[in-house]
Amino acid sequence: MAEQSNHNNSAPTGKELRLAVLHILLAALGFALMTFFVRISGDLPTMEKAFFRNFVALFIAVYTLFKKKVGFKIVQNAKSSMFLRCLFGTTGLIANFWAIDHLGIADANMLNKLSPFFAIIMSYFIMKEIPNKVDWLCVILAFTGALFIIKPGLGLSSFPALVGLYGGFGAGTAYAYVHKMGKLGQPGPTIVFYFSLFSCMLTLPFMIMQWEPMAPWQLGCLILSGISAAVGQFNITAAYQLAPAKSISVFDYTQVIFAAILGFLFLSEIPDVLSFVGYAVIIFAAVFKWEYNRKTSD
Repeated sequence: MAEQSNHNNSAPTGKELRLAVLHILLAALGFALMTFFVRISGDLPTMEKAFFRNFVALFIAVYTLFKKKVGFKIVQNAKSSMFLRCLFGTTGLIANFWAIDHLGIADANMLNKLSPFFAIIMSYFIMKEIPNKVDWLCVILAFTGALFIIKPGLGLSSFPALVGLYGGFGAGTAYAYVHKMGKLGQPGPTIVFYFSLFSCMLTLPFMIMQWEPMAPWQLGCLILSGISAAVGQFNITAAYQLAPAKSISVFDYTQVIFAAILGFLFLSEIPDVLSFVGYAVIIFAAVFKWEYNRKTSD
């Protein structure tokens, strides 16, 4: 999962904005590749996949902490937020990984991409940030699009999509807590470290109980998924340092396009017509919200 932070409150220059868009496109490609490598790693238990993906990320997080000379301290009043960020982030990640194995990767990615809209809802309960009418309209549109992907009329066959939907909820709730900790002054690398550590600790017992031996190529796929996630992590952080979310967040939705291309080229996956309708509705909601924010910002 990416830690988004925007330290630049002034309007970005044209060069900065172009570079920020490049970073967020690379992040979208990185997260799509992570999804792809998890999918092609084969019939391994979800917890095993989640552990190795986070284990790689944990090493990268520790390296970043020492390189940037950031301590392990959790700031005052942020401990409960840190725990809930880790809990929702980890369970959301596990749900997303499970959905990847039971849905097309484009469907799984798009459901996970509902996280910005869930963040709007949860920010009201966590930060008392009241959404305006346009925010609510975008949330309703996004959920309408999600229904086209979930296809609830199919009964039990929609269960994997509901799990994928929780993946988006978990991620969105985690982002709301990241935002709250940012206001409390908690350094980003520390948040990444504790999230990776928590994820490894939670998934390790289940991985041991469900352990299945891996072929070298499967281990390689899971390591590549962790590296791809790190690529996404660093690039999305750089993007939000260069430009505000209202200017670039819409480009994050290119992840589902990258995922669909990977699925088509390597897995012979072609989303059905209803899924394409769902993609179009959700992307429209995101573009509309971004355009509204851009026009109404100072």
